[in-house]
Amino acid sequence: MLFSPFIAARYLKPKRLYLSIISIISVIGVSLAVWLLIVVIAVFTGYGERIRDGILGAEPHLVVENEKGMIDDFEDPFLAIRDLPGVEFVSPVVSGQVIMEVTNERGTYRRAPMIRGILPPEGRELERMRGKIKQVRDPEAPEGEEKFVPEGDFDINGFYSAVIGKNLAAAMGIKLGDKILLFSPTDVDKLMDAVSKAENADSEGEKAKWFSDIRERTAPQELTVSGIFDSGNLSVDGNVVYTHLETAQVLYNCDLEQCHRIAIRTDDGFRADLYQQKIESILPDRFRILTWGEMHRALFDAVAGERQMMYLILFMVAIVASFCTMNTMITVTFQKRAEIGLMKALGAREEQVASVFLFQGVIVGLLGVAFGLLIGWLTVQYRNEMAGWLGQQFGINFFSMEVNDEKGGLPAVIRMKDVLIISTGSFLLCVVAALIPASIAASMQPAKALRSE
Repeated sequence: MLFSPFIAARYLKPKRLYLSIISIISVIGVSLAVWLLIVVIAVFTGYGERIRDGILGAEPHLVVENEKGMIDDFEDPFLAIRDLPGVEFVSPVVSGQVIMEVTNERGTYRRAPMIRGILPPEGRELERMRGKIKQVRDPEAPEGEEKFVPEGDFDINGFYSAVIGKNLAAAMGIKLGDKILLFSPTDVDKLMDAVSKAENADSEGEKAKWFSDIRERTAPQELTVSGIFDSGNLSVDGNVVYTHLETAQVLYNCDLEQCHRIAIRTDDGFRADLYQQKIESILPDRFRILTWGEMHRALFDAVAGERQMMYLILFMVAIVASFCTMNTMITVTFQKRAEIGLMKALGAREEQVASVFLFQGVIVGLLGVAFGLLIGWLTVQYRNEMAGWLGQQFGINFFSMEVNDEKGGLPAVIRMKDVLIISTGSFLLCVVAALIPASIAASMQPAKALRSE
């Protein structure tokens, strides 16, 4: 064995108990820093991927908008986009807030969800949307057998059918086949104007005329819930109602050729930028094309910013661990002054003595990183069991089951890039921490070191 690594290994396992303990503490400090970094960054990465998958599963990959507002004649851009290779589904969309009312055994509820009026999907897009329908236990399955069936179908072929998100259905007590009433917000201003004129009417006949007009304006669209979907995106599942395009056009007083935007889904959402360029080349300049990343940039920027801040904060823990390593080796340096003096007296060069303590930092770094990676990997693998056990013991809800229910629990993804950054960074910090004790040992004079003994 080489001189410096051999002495470094012996110094990390000395005969004195005190030095053994502080050496173990150094390794534990580095392991804890690596463990924290691996687990926290894996969770942030998992949340980011879950958000991305939820958006890609429920939202269009691209949308076409008119910079001046509503698209008055969508047929030409619709047909041009539909014929592009790689475009799986394209539909005009009328979208906006409506007032929804439902009456059931629980009472009468009103909410203001977003309506999405689209063309009924076909082919692969229909199968994909059917795959988003919520799965429930089959009531006809034999007792003890767990069998699941979809709660309805993604059926908006009729003008009086609707498909709603599971969270919205749960909040309002809506079941498959229930009737819902949708009131258009576009009539609110006209309604308030009619009320004001009815109050200021000069005669009973004129007042009755205005109140009759109010009743006509407040006639809602009655729809039947044909399916309840579970997209994996909380903002969609709790706030969206899908209907036929023409139903939404009626609610928003649109002509049959008008829509708010055109939604596009492609064969690969991660290549949305390429499709954006193709669509821009075939549409007039008045249209604006946005990718899913651009539409949700604020959300992704927030997640990325939090992830970077956690990187910075937790690397501070690694720096503290490296100071612990430095403290250990400085202690060893002064405990071994006589031996350092003897090595120098026997002809050891300054760089050989310095290498002894540098190798100590290398050994501590390697052991700390290895144990930290192992513990971090185990924590990520058994994160849900650990969180459940800790929650039972201390009565703490570590993460919302509404967000992390049957979809794998707490999300966490370990990326090789993150492992390399964390491992390399932590290891280099340990090596840098060994430079000061190494320089102290190398600068000791043999005579003074031996005299101190």
